[in-house]
Order: sequence, then structure tokens, then C-alpha cells
Amino acid sequence: MFKVLVLAYYYPPMGLSGVQRVQKFTKYLPHFNWEPTIITTGKVAYYAHDLSLLDEVKDLRIIRTESLDLNSIIGKKYGTVNVPKEFIRKIFSNFSKTFFIPDNKKSWAVRAYQKARELLQNEHFDVIFVSIPPYSSFVYAAKLKKEFNIPLIVDYRDLWLDNHFAYYPTPYHRSQHKKLEYGSLHAADRVVAVNRRIKEYLIQTYPFLTFEEVVIIPHGYDQEDFNVEVEEDLLSKEKLRFTYSGLFYESITPVYFLKAFKKLTVERPDIASNIELEFIGLLRDEYKKLIVDLGLNESVKIHGYIEHKDTVKRLKATNILWMTIGNTKNAETISTSKLFEYFGARKPILGCVPDGAAKTALIEYGASYITSPDNIDEIKNAFVQIYSDYSENKLPVPTEEFVAKHDRKLLTEQLTKLFQFSLREPI
Repeated sequence: MFKVLVLAYYYPPMGLSGVQRVQKFTKYLPHFNWEPTIITTGKVAYYAHDLSLLDEVKDLRIIRTESLDLNSIIGKKYGTVNVPKEFIRKIFSNFSKTFFIPDNKKSWAVRAYQKARELLQNEHFDVIFVSIPPYSSFVYAAKLKKEFNIPLIVDYRDLWLDNHFAYYPTPYHRSQHKKLEYGSLHAADRVVAVNRRIKEYLIQTYPFLTFEEVVIIPHGYDQEDFNVEVEEDLLSKEKLRFTYSGLFYESITPVYFLKAFKKLTVERPDIASNIELEFIGLLRDEYKKLIVDLGLNESVKIHGYIEHKDTVKRLKATNILWMTIGNTKNAETISTSKLFEYFGARKPILGCVPDGAAKTALIEYGASYITSPDNIDEIKNAFVQIYSDYSENKLPVPTEEFVAKHDRKLLTEQLTKLFQFSLREPI
């Protein structure tokens, strides 16, 4: 088998959707004659952990390196920690971005680099694969490429420069990020982007990249996860159920959705009384308080964080899936992995999103109701339309051809072809 060295900070037993892209790649790489060795983090503080995801890759070679993690330092603990209030999280985030360039995962990236050097000095690897963020891991993967002359593939889950979470307190900060990204990209043999908007941005920002050198491999879903039976008691029967799965942060907020539903309860109580809102995942106290303040307690069910396999069952059991991306800087480049997990459930989706990659994917999916992320009246009217379609048994059906091409196994096969191509013809 060919051998690939994978650098991935976000990896099981960490939970949430951000870990699943690399976890699923590594799960399926052996199916295509590639043996992964994963260098990831050891014990750190994180908002969710999911041992069921770890079970899927338990037979792989996983090497863990320790790091000085900001959440662990602040909370003085490791393992699962509570999600702070958004304004507190934002303060710590901006503090971190002021004093750590390119990010506060640099201490882990250094240790991962040292472990990788040790491995590369004693073993043969055909390719190095790194998925970003964190961006510091790309900087040190580029150093490995230069030292050992092994093809380097970088996977952009989000933009680096000017990404939607970026905070540059001075022009110096932005220039340093651009300098680091420029040097790292020059070392890469191939660049993977999760959508066309990121690809276009990279080529425009760094003209030495050609169209052929940046390859799109989108987010996806694992069909094996969805080949499960749903228990009868999970199925939505009495009311039309809207389900959200995941975390709210930055401009991704339930505020407008909840206010729209509140308006529905006033203007169309006949409809609102037949709708149930379900939240799976980590819901901050300020949003729980908003639900109470709006008087929506009877209409909302909060499940908290549950294992991925159980989340999938609830996605399959609901009537409508809901997701949002706020109006924020470079929001058009965001194609959240949550959305593609929703595609695997093959349910109608209410997407409250701006123009961009996510909206394009929702249109291609076919079974979508789309509104602006912060237009309360639009969202309220979507509730009315969806309820009408539901009552008349006219809910839209997704385009199966579109859904099928986002199977994680198929996407992993595309990645291995890129690995093979990089062996034959580096940039």
C-alpha cells in the first residue's frame, strides 16, 4: 500500500462536524490502497467528544502529541468544557488572534512537526496531507516538504487570509498571515478546496496558482452512517418538526429564526401550534434564555450534544432540517460541513443563507427553501409555505444525482487520485 502522513489537529475523539472530513477520509483511504498515519492532538479542552467517531478509525495508526491549549489554560482542565457566552468567546478569540500568528495551535503544530520529522527519518511516506484550519499546521507541513521532498497536499476547509473569522488588529497582522500563506502555498504540490468560491479566491490572491493546481473536493456525508433504522419513537408524527444540529457561533445564530417563529405564533397561531423546533447540539444559555423570553418553551425541544450516530437517526426522523450562515465577511466562501451531512438525510432543508457556496449547493440539492439569514419576515413566510406544502403532501424531493456524488467514500477516491497524480507530476 501507499503511505500518507496526515496532520490533523481536529480529529476524534473530538466531536462536532469539523472533525469529520479528515476522519472520514482516513476511514476510507485503505479502501483505495492508501495507508494513513495520523498525527493529531492529545488531551485538550474541547466543547464535545464523540467516541463513536473514534471507533470508526480504531484500527488506524494514530499518533497523539500534546500541546498548550488555550481552552485548557483558561479553564484549567482537559476534556469536555462548557461553551462560554458568545461575547466572552469573542474576547478570547480576538486576544488569541492578536498574540498568536497564525493561530493558537502553533504549539501543537511544532510538536506534530517534530514527531513527523522523526517518522520521516525512519520510514517511507509517499504523500503528506494537511487539512486547515489550524493554519499553523500548514506552515510546518511546508517545512517538512522542503526538508524531505515529499509531495504535500493541503486541504482548505475554510479560507486562511481574510476568512470569515479573521481578526487583524493591525496591518502587520494581516501582512504576516499573507506572508505565511504565500510561502506555504509555494511549497504545496496540490491544493484542495471545498468549494469553487475558495478556489477562485486563492487563485485571485496568489496568481502563481493555476486553475488546474487547485482541485475542488466538497464536503460530504457517509452513506454508512445513514444506513440505519430509525426507532419508531423518534419519528415526527403529531407536529411538523424543524431540526437544527450543531453549534452556534460568530454570525451563525438562531436569533432571527426564533424571532420569525415568534412572529408566526402571533400572526398564524393555527400554523405555529402544529410546528415543533428541535435543537441537537450545544445551545448556549443566552439562546435558552431567548427561547424563554419569547415564550417558545412549549414549541422547542433541546437535546444537547449526542453522539453522531444518534444525531443521524434524528436527522432521518425529522421533517425539515434547518441551517444558517450569517451575513459576514467572505460568507460566500462558507459551505459548512453540516449542510452536506443534511444532504445525506435526504430531507427538505430550510436554508437561511447569503449568496455564495452554501446557497448554490442548496439550489442544486433541489429540496430547499431559501431565505436571507436575518430577514425575519422572509423566514416567517418560509414557515407558512413549508407548512402548506407539508399539509398538501407536496414537500420537495432532493435530486438524487446531486446527493450521491457527495458520498464520503467517493470523495476519498477522488482524493487518492490526486495523491497518485502528485506522485507522477509535482507542481
